[in-house]
Amino acid sequence: MFPQAVLFDLDGTLLDSAPDMLATANAMLGARGRAPISLDVLRPVVSKGSRAMVSVAFPELGQAEREALVPEFLERYEGLIGRHAVLFDGVAGMLDALEAAGCRWGIVTNKPEYLARLIVPQLGWEQRCAVLIGGDTLAQRKPHPLPLLAAAERMAMAPAACIYVGDDERDILAANAAGMASVAALWGYRLDADDPHAWGAERMAEHPAQLQRPDAWPPARG
Repeated sequence: MFPQAVLFDLDGTLLDSAPDMLATANAMLGARGRAPISLDVLRPVVSKGSRAMVSVAFPELGQAEREALVPEFLERYEGLIGRHAVLFDGVAGMLDALEAAGCRWGIVTNKPEYLARLIVPQLGWEQRCAVLIGGDTLAQRKPHPLPLLAAAERMAMAPAACIYVGDDERDILAANAAGMASVAALWGYRLDADDPHAWGAERMAEHPAQLQRPDAWPPARG
């Protein structure tokens, strides 16, 4: 059977937002008369957040200088959000299959909530997504379990009845700490040095289409 409730990471799990992020980074570089970077350079760090992407775009700067560029990155990204991003192949069918089985789903992301709330309507998910927790919604963010626990509470579900799907190690760490079973999304963004087999997920999925089958999901922990 499909799970009763599933929580998803957003960038790198449901949404291929790397093209939007690349446009943002290259706009910043262009404004400074610098050459653009390619998608294959930026893509592996998209799930690591804005600071990691600024570091890739401006590797010659010191930490304090890169930190000062983060607000500009977020502001430029807000203006570009959704312009180039697309769902990963198979995500639409996966969500349809979950909903057809009576499963409720939501999003727990480290993206700032105001940015996540800009993209959800573009995807037609306003009524479909049962809960949305951003990286600044609460006092803690992943890998802390608090965002996952709060999402389960808002869905009126026990954490152990939920399953979390994400493409980064901190997603799986947060799920384990929250007492949720988890699926590592291998189609997402990660560095060559990352080893998803070591993260501790109950299942790993190579493609979202796998999760259209109920037998691809791990059993809930409770």
